[in-house]
Amino acid sequence: MFNRFWGSQDQQQPQTRPQDGSSQTQSWYPPSVSAVSSPSSSRPATPNASSFALHSSSHVPPSEAAGVIAVLKDKSVDELRKLLSDKDAYHQFLHSLDQVKIQNNLKDELCKENMQLVEENLQKEPRIVELRNQCRIIRTTELAAAQEKLNELEKQKEEMLKLNSPSSLLQRIQEAMNVTEEESENLHQQLLDREIDLAGFLQKYKKLRTAYHRKSLIHLAAKTSNI
Repeated sequence: MFNRFWGSQDQQQPQTRPQDGSSQTQSWYPPSVSAVSSPSSSRPATPNASSFALHSSSHVPPSEAAGVIAVLKDKSVDELRKLLSDKDAYHQFLHSLDQVKIQNNLKDELCKENMQLVEENLQKEPRIVELRNQCRIIRTTELAAAQEKLNELEKQKEEMLKLNSPSSLLQRIQEAMNVTEEESENLHQQLLDREIDLAGFLQKYKKLRTAYHRKSLIHLAAKTSNI
């Protein structure tokens, strides 16, 4: 705040000595401030509290500027002239202002909090390293085993999907129909060869043909559906 108020204090620019030979106070302030206290005249102007505030009145809130002027107005001309020419005196006065003290206190508190955060982070460093090592072990051992198991399950899944696909189901029904048809023909041949009596033949043949026609209807329905 106060650096704003005074402008660029660190740039020392001595004033030009007037042509009439009169001596002026050598100020280390920029010309915009020094010109207020030393107008273009053969007679040096007397420093006053208002001249310190004119340079940056558009950048400093009025309340803050009024507070600084209130502190400066009680100082003598020699004290004000010393502030203009003596950088050490200026800095001593600057750091005695309440606004600057507040800012310095806030800065110290922030620095202290940052140091606490740094210390806490450093204390957590061993734990972070340990967790990183655990993650590396898990990635190289347990993760590899889990990945292998996952690949196996994915393969089983693909096989099951392929096995239970519509085309595969139709093929299996057709194969079951063929087996039932072959069993019916074998049973009929047994009857012709007198290897089975008529009563036994009719009972078994009826079951086989019923199963065959049931499978045939299922196969026909599956083929004509949207599957």
